[in-house]
Amino acid sequence: MKRRAFIADSARAGALALGAPALLGMRRPAADLVLRGGTVVDGTGRPRFAADVVVMGDRIVRIAPNAGAERVRAIDCRGLIVAPGFVDVHTHADGSLFDDPLMESVVRQGVTTVVIGADGSSRGPRIRDVLARIAALPPGANVATLVGLGTLRGEVVGNDDRPATAAELSEMTRRVQQALADGARGASSGLEYTPGAFANRDELTALCRPLSAVGLCYHTHLRNEDDQLLDAVDEAIAVATRARCGLQISHLKTQGPRNWPKLDAVFARVAAARATGVDAAFDRYPYLAYQTGLTNLFPVWSRDGGTTRFLERLADSTVAPRIRTEALGKVDLIGGWGNVQITSVSAAEDKPAEGKRLDVWARERGVEPYAMATLMLQRNRANVGMIGFAMSEENLERILQHEWGMVASDGGALATSGPARRGVPHPRGAGSFARVLGRYVRERGTLTLEQAVRKLSALPASRVKLSGRGTLAEGNFADVMVFDPQTVADKADFANPFQYAVGFKATVVNGGVSFLDGERFERAGRALKG
Repeated sequence: MKRRAFIADSARAGALALGAPALLGMRRPAADLVLRGGTVVDGTGRPRFAADVVVMGDRIVRIAPNAGAERVRAIDCRGLIVAPGFVDVHTHADGSLFDDPLMESVVRQGVTTVVIGADGSSRGPRIRDVLARIAALPPGANVATLVGLGTLRGEVVGNDDRPATAAELSEMTRRVQQALADGARGASSGLEYTPGAFANRDELTALCRPLSAVGLCYHTHLRNEDDQLLDAVDEAIAVATRARCGLQISHLKTQGPRNWPKLDAVFARVAAARATGVDAAFDRYPYLAYQTGLTNLFPVWSRDGGTTRFLERLADSTVAPRIRTEALGKVDLIGGWGNVQITSVSAAEDKPAEGKRLDVWARERGVEPYAMATLMLQRNRANVGMIGFAMSEENLERILQHEWGMVASDGGALATSGPARRGVPHPRGAGSFARVLGRYVRERGTLTLEQAVRKLSALPASRVKLSGRGTLAEGNFADVMVFDPQTVADKADFANPFQYAVGFKATVVNGGVSFLDGERFERAGRALKG
C-alpha cells in the first residue's frame, strides 16, 4: 500500500477539539485511524476477541466490534492479529540510535518501546540530557532508559578493583537519585564487565535503595552465568531484599552443559524470593547463543585498571600463564573455540574474521586459537565482539514458559544498509520477537499466542512502570502492532543477521503509523520518563 492510498480522506472535523477522555464510551467516536476487522490479543493474557481498534491522536479511544467511523484512515486487519506494541525491556538499541533513528529492525517486528542502559552501561553523564537528545531525533520507537551503575562507578571511582570510599558511594547514590528524578526507569548492573564487576554487595545495595521509593527495579547481568550461577542469583536477590526494590534478572541462562541442570534451583530461588515479598522476575532472548565481548572469556582480575593494564598483563610472562589457564577453562566450558564466533573488530587486518568461528580464523592464519585471541585483543585495543554457543533448548523453553519469564532481545537496532549495519552481530536484534511468535508459538507450541503477547508487551512494560503502555485498552497510548500468525517468522541468522522479520503488517507508535505493508512512514517515537 502506498502512502497516498493509505492517507485517505478522514473525518476529523471537530475531533481534535475533543480530548480522548471525552470520547471514551462513545459508540462511534471521532477518529484519526481505525485498525479494522482484526482479532485482538490485548496483552493481558485473556482470550482473543474480534474488534476494531480506534485511535485519536496518540490514544486508543475505542475497542469494539464495528466501532470505527467509515471515512477515516483505516488499516484492514481481517485475518490478522492486532496486539499491543511490544516492549523490549533489555536492549542495546542506543548503539546505533543517534546515527540511525529509524530503528528499522525494531519497528519491523512490532516493537514500539525499547529500554536502553542495560548491563550497567548507560549514556551520560545526565539522563535528562540523554532523553532530550532522544526526543529531538525523534526515534522510530519509544525509548526509555535505565541508569547504569557500572557507568557511574567508572565516572566516580574509575577502573580500579577497590571498594568505593564513603564519599564516592555518597556521590554515586546522589547520581542515582538524580537519574531517577530525571526519568530513568530503573538501575542496571553488569557484574561480568568492568568496572561494574568491582562493585561489592554493599555498594550495589546502597545504589539500589533509591529504587524503592519510586517502585522501580534493579536489572542485573549476574556476576556469573555458569559455574557460580547460583551464588550470583543469591547475590542479586540479597541486593534487592536489602534495598527493598524489585529485581529483574537479565537474559537468564545456564551457560555450558554442566550447568544446564541448575535451572530448577534458579527457579526455586526466584520463587522463595517472591514469597518473602521481593518482586523478582527475569527475561530471556529466544536463542541458544549469547553475545558479549571477547574479553569476557578472560578473568575479571586481569582487567583491573582498564584496557591498557589488561593488554599489558596479556604480554607479561609473570601473569600471562595464569590468564591463559583461566581463559581456556572458560572456553572449555562452552565447548571450545569452535563455539566462539567473531562479531565485530576495528583493526583492518581482522575484518575478514567477522562472522567466522575463532578456530577457523586461527587455522586460516596458521596461529594457535588462544594466541589468535590475544593477538586480536591487542590489535583491537580489547574491543572484539563475540557470540558464544552454550545453552540448552529445553531450558530456553522452560524459561519462556515460566510465569515470571518474559522476552527481551538484548540486541541492537539493525538495518540492511546504512550506519546500523555493522559487523556480523547476533541475529536477536532483528528476529527475537518474530522468533517467539513463529517458532515457539506456531511451530513448537511452547506458548499460546495470548501467553506470548503478554510476555512481549504487558509483562515487560510493568517492569519499568510504563503507564498506559503494554496492553490494548481504551485510554492507553496507541502503541499497536498487526501481524499474521500463520506467516510471522524470523529470517536473520548467525551467518546473515541483516534480514528483517516477515509476517508483520503494521506498527503504530503513539498513534503514528511507523510501518505498514513493507513501507516506512512516520518516526513517532518518544523519550519516555514513565
